[in-house]
Amino acid sequence: MSVQSPGGGSRGKGPTLSLCRFFSNLFGVKTELLPADASSLQKAMELLHSGEVVAVPTETVYGLAAVGLNPNAVKKVFSAKGRPSTDPLILHLPSADLKQAAHMGILLEKVPPEAFRLASAFWPGPLTMVLPRGPKVPDEVTAGLDTVALRYPAHPVAQQLLAMVGLPLAAPSANRFGRISPTDATSVMHELGGRIPLILDGGECTTGVEST
Repeated sequence: MSVQSPGGGSRGKGPTLSLCRFFSNLFGVKTELLPADASSLQKAMELLHSGEVVAVPTETVYGLAAVGLNPNAVKKVFSAKGRPSTDPLILHLPSADLKQAAHMGILLEKVPPEAFRLASAFWPGPLTMVLPRGPKVPDEVTAGLDTVALRYPAHPVAQQLLAMVGLPLAAPSANRFGRISPTDATSVMHELGGRIPLILDGGECTTGVEST
């Protein structure tokens, strides 16, 4: 299914369409809602590499993803959500390998042994670890803190997209700041239609509670 804000394509129903019209006037963005198949994942990867944001399902809630090492892309996450820049973001890793994260400059080279044990026991899954940040992580992600929040999600769509992008994705919940976190793609359209270019529909989230 493809749902676009006014100006082309198919239409959603009820309040979703009217909200898309309103936000299209503010942000000038046409939002596509596509099933998470090979074609849409390729499109999502290309958008992310170009510095755009994409809504993607995880096992907890839908996230609003941007390449976490691109400060300008991360700023678009805050803008679309209306989120204060003083509120740090979680980085979703391309794999559960913390050594790889250190080599990528996401973490300091000396990763605490406890972190490896936790990653082995609970990743993929909704456990977020806060660890000393590496030199490649921009202040926009951490709000200037010396630590960075990391996790590796269990949802197959999120895992596949992360593997395709090959970089960590900053991905808070895909809703406007202060609103209920969405657990389905239609709710994301209701919240962010007209603000972001693409929503990947991977069905209902299995957990429905954000990672801790």
